Amino acid sequence: MDKRYLTTMLRKLQNGAIGVDEVLARLKHLPFEDVAYAHIDHHRSLRHGMPEVIYCEGKTVEQITGITRRMLKAGSDILATRASDAVFKAVKKLDRRAIYHKASRAIVIEHKKKDLTKGIVLVLTAGTSDIPIAEEAAVTSGTLGSTVQTVYDVGVAGIHRILSKKDILDSARVIVVVAGMDGALPSVVGGLVDKPIIAVPTSVGYGAGFQGLAPLLTMLNSCASGIAVMNIDNGFGAGVLAHRINLLGER
Repeated sequence: MDKRYLTTMLRKLQNGAIGVDEVLARLKHLPFEDVAYAHIDHHRSLRHGMPEVIYCEGKTVEQITGITRRMLKAGSDILATRASDAVFKAVKKLDRRAIYHKASRAIVIEHKKKDLTKGIVLVLTAGTSDIPIAEEAAVTSGTLGSTVQTVYDVGVAGIHRILSKKDILDSARVIVVVAGMDGALPSVVGGLVDKPIIAVPTSVGYGAGFQGLAPLLTMLNSCASGIAVMNIDNGFGAGVLAHRINLLGER
């Protein structure tokens, strides 16, 4: 439930398109709706500027579609993360506008296209194997309304690659840097720009990387200042934070 939806409902009430009873029925489950397996927060958009996001791993297809159906009825846009093909097929039956971003495994349903920001969220990866997490960040920021650019496979194993992107780095308002292995790319980028940097360690790498723990510790111990570090493989969290930082520049 967002301001746009409430405004539309009020206008319909004033024009006689809907009655008071219908308005009361739609407001009945606010601020949250208890459906036994979930408490759906329909007011989150009013507080946070974004609707509740559906994290799909660990949920059944029936639970995901049940939550999606109720959120759509309340006028919310949908962002579902870590979704499988089977989940997407089920959600697509609920709303044909559903789009599946396969690389990031994210499902998006938008009631209306947003005006994108002037400021740019730039998403970088050290390697090609980091792209799924980077795409999660990119899709999240883009769905929330940020203009997003991506540059992939510019890790420190070939330092000239990131150095050749200086113009793109300078044009961004906030930069998300996604890396596994040694996790050194955020420190390098931090030494090149005056932008806020969000570092995302990934579980990509060989055994001594400890499923992302090694790059996480590298990023936490970065000697470059102005770097925030997300949890391992948390592209979604990076995308949200990047968008919120980006919005500050818009104001």
